[in-house]
Amino acid sequence: MVTSVAAMHSQQPAPPRATSANERRLGPGLITGAADDDPSGIATYSQAGAQFGFSMLWTAVLTYPLMAGIQRVSALLGYITGRGLAANIGAAFPRPVLLGIVALLLIANTFNIAADVAAMGQALRLLLGGSAQVYSITFGLLCLVLQVFLRYATYVRYLRWLTLALLSYVAVVFTISVPWGEVLRALLRPRLAFTHDTILIVVAVFGTTISPYLFFWQAAAEMEDRRSAANGSSGGATAGARDSSPPPLGAATRSQLRRIRWDTYVGMAFSNLVAFFIILSTAATLHAAGITHIQTSAQAAEALRPLGGPLTFLLFSCGIIGTGMLAVPVLAGSAAYAVTETFQWRSGLDLKLGEARKFYGLIALATVGGAGLGFTPFDPIRALLWSAVINGVIAVPIMAVMMRLATNPVIMGPYVIRRRLRVLGWLATAVMAGAVVAMLATL
Repeated sequence: MVTSVAAMHSQQPAPPRATSANERRLGPGLITGAADDDPSGIATYSQAGAQFGFSMLWTAVLTYPLMAGIQRVSALLGYITGRGLAANIGAAFPRPVLLGIVALLLIANTFNIAADVAAMGQALRLLLGGSAQVYSITFGLLCLVLQVFLRYATYVRYLRWLTLALLSYVAVVFTISVPWGEVLRALLRPRLAFTHDTILIVVAVFGTTISPYLFFWQAAAEMEDRRSAANGSSGGATAGARDSSPPPLGAATRSQLRRIRWDTYVGMAFSNLVAFFIILSTAATLHAAGITHIQTSAQAAEALRPLGGPLTFLLFSCGIIGTGMLAVPVLAGSAAYAVTETFQWRSGLDLKLGEARKFYGLIALATVGGAGLGFTPFDPIRALLWSAVINGVIAVPIMAVMMRLATNPVIMGPYVIRRRLRVLGWLATAVMAGAVVAMLATL
């Protein structure tokens, strides 16, 4: 496998088109960070705030550098190699490793989609009444139609605008009374008993913040950006035939690497800031009122209505719907990229339906399959917290594989990640592994 990668490096790539500072300064990183705060994540953060109050705020601070580091690694893998994460894993590791990782990702993403669309349906039912199941399947179909029929550039602009939905959770804090002195003390000296419940929530927060589908999505998004910038075409090559050689050294490449760094750090800061505010708002309202058990984001919104007032309830509910519309396409898209790259099928949101039927078929399978789980005895709402825990567990081997790839000069050429990013990436992997081990040890 390594030999084939080295052979690809001998090709002469077309130099990427220089991108203006304002054209794509914020793109894949911002969308990835915002998609991280999906309804599943909102439920996890709400549970953390409701159950433990302000003492769980430190998690949103700690996860930022770890998340930013590992997401930057995934972005660099996608841009430097011109291929997605699954294709890179397949080039450097035995095929059973790739198949196992992709199978876990597909299963986790489908259940995550089920949980997210169910939460969106519940949130709209709280606002308008009616059937939550009908709303859920409608949201799922709407996400599918937009992914299939919008061109990639238009689709990315649409996703960028959806990130604004997360500002509702910042606004929520200004509609309630917050004891800022107590918040500061909890940040500086958190008081936690290291019980199984505490460790479970910590792993869930880490799992919903540092999630495998985000790795695959950002790598694929950078791959798409490089491909469209390099040749200006609509693509259409199979995953295996794409140019996987590192881009040439030059001002354009350095500009892109700076953009990736800035975009990733800003996007992950936005993600963790929103998580911080969700924990803060639920701690100041639900925990303070003695409501310590929240299973869903919609349940959190409903509990906030009598405590924070109608405006707080409205902002929280609309945020669930907006973030779900952003996250479901990312979940389905990351799974589709992973599977199509595994089997070297044509893939890309810049392709028309007739040009990549299997790719869009996988998006449809994940989206409709997830939405359809709401009509079975399986209750996706109750799986929200556990889906975050599962993501935390399976993220560890994927992160380890990513770090091996990013430090391999055969794959990265002269762009092997530097020591500081290498240390940060391995630290993120170690922290995730330690949290999972601690959880299993307290069972």
